[in-house]
Amino acid sequence: MSLLEVYDMSHAYGDKTLYKNVHFELYKGEHLGVVGQNGTGKSTLISILTGETIPDKGSIKWQSNINIGHLDQYAEIQSNETIQHYLQSAFTEAYELEREIQRMYEQSSITGNEAYLLKAAEVQERLDALDYFSIDSSINKVVYGLGLDAIGIHRPIQKLSGGQRTKVILAKLLLEKPDVLLLDEPTNFLDKEHVDWLAHYLSLSKQAFIVVTHNFEFLEAIATSICDIEGETVRKYYGKFSEFLKQKAHLREDHVRQFNAQQKKIEKTEAFIRKNKAGVNSRIARGRQKQLDRLERIAPPTFVSNPSICFRETPLTAQVVLKVNRLEVGYEKPLLPKMNFVITGAQKIVITGFNGIGKSTLLKTLVGIIPSVSGGFRFAEQVRMGYYEQDLKWDNDDLTPIQILSEKYPRMTVKDIRRHLSQCGIKEAHVMQAIRTLSGGEQSKVKLCRLLLSECNVLVLDEPTNHLDAETKNALQKALMQFAGCVILVSHEPIFYQEWADRVIDIEGFVK
Repeated sequence: MSLLEVYDMSHAYGDKTLYKNVHFELYKGEHLGVVGQNGTGKSTLISILTGETIPDKGSIKWQSNINIGHLDQYAEIQSNETIQHYLQSAFTEAYELEREIQRMYEQSSITGNEAYLLKAAEVQERLDALDYFSIDSSINKVVYGLGLDAIGIHRPIQKLSGGQRTKVILAKLLLEKPDVLLLDEPTNFLDKEHVDWLAHYLSLSKQAFIVVTHNFEFLEAIATSICDIEGETVRKYYGKFSEFLKQKAHLREDHVRQFNAQQKKIEKTEAFIRKNKAGVNSRIARGRQKQLDRLERIAPPTFVSNPSICFRETPLTAQVVLKVNRLEVGYEKPLLPKMNFVITGAQKIVITGFNGIGKSTLLKTLVGIIPSVSGGFRFAEQVRMGYYEQDLKWDNDDLTPIQILSEKYPRMTVKDIRRHLSQCGIKEAHVMQAIRTLSGGEQSKVKLCRLLLSECNVLVLDEPTNHLDAETKNALQKALMQFAGCVILVSHEPIFYQEWADRVIDIEGFVK
């Protein structure tokens, strides 16, 4: 019996149809990955499954009394608790049972009534079933696995960054062990070793889960089936992600072959009709026309073309591009010890380190968004900088992508703006929507497009691959490889930069 049945489901956002007459099921213990280009409706699908969004048509049926855990890619916690107390709240029932046992013992001691001891024994059995004495061990396992130990579990949640809070929410979900996990981009704020730990944890899990992710190495490790969203359909494939890619490629080839064969047949038939509609074979021609009218036409291939990304470069001849001298970064208090390093020529530098250590703070200091705590740095005079900030924040989130670019580049025509947005993979249907209504991937593409239109010779990029689909990520990777200037990149995806990075600066080395 299935845990979930999606039947004849259709849904549109504005004028754009996301899915039409979709049907699929989720079974007990199934590990389902959801893939598709940005804007196809992956996060919306999760929202429909949680009941936050009502589909235009069809039904979503969960098995009765099912317990669902949900991680949103924009997850937030409003809490004054410490990380430790928040994680312990995953075991509220067990702690309450422990307190109840203590009350039973106290009452037995006061009254001498053995009935309290019998009741305590019954409660103890329930407590043992919840594995109460392994709670601390379970918490520590997840804390170290997701890197929360580096943050400090006694730290108040209010003092955490958005990415750190997402990790805390994920940790609690894993500890709660719901019947089904719905995870939207769970790896976005995890370092590689923590992604590997999560992949191992989920691959061994007996829980059913549905995961939206653009991290295909992660997906290969955890998924037993794939739902692919493309062209208003949700098609389910069984097997690992690599097997899905082969199946999809075969189906695409078969679709193209059948479409081309049908088009040739239609053209041949139409030529016969034109030639014979008024001659001795007019009766046959009319019959052929009726056959054409009744023919169920194969839809033309609608496979999405890959984005085209190219940075506007200005010359960079300086030998020393950036010199950092005893620089301390942070907010009032330094996050890291004093740093000294030099970036020369057209080097491509990657800055790594665990989440929360101060990588983004360092970049914000270098681009002048926040002041340094002490020390200094100096860019070469000829440097023209382009900066990509990972946070999806907008001065006015009611503006459309066209308005955002028009505001930045007022001399550019709307036609040219549409063309550049299209080259970055933004669909025509989305360029006139408020930016807040777009998916994380689409918003990231708008930010990337805005950067591409500025002339620069030094790129400072903070986690630019977060939220991006595989096609855009590959296009960005090629663009950075071809960029003749200097690149300073923060990234948690070695597979993205290993091929072209000249140097990796592990920021944890400054802490030791």
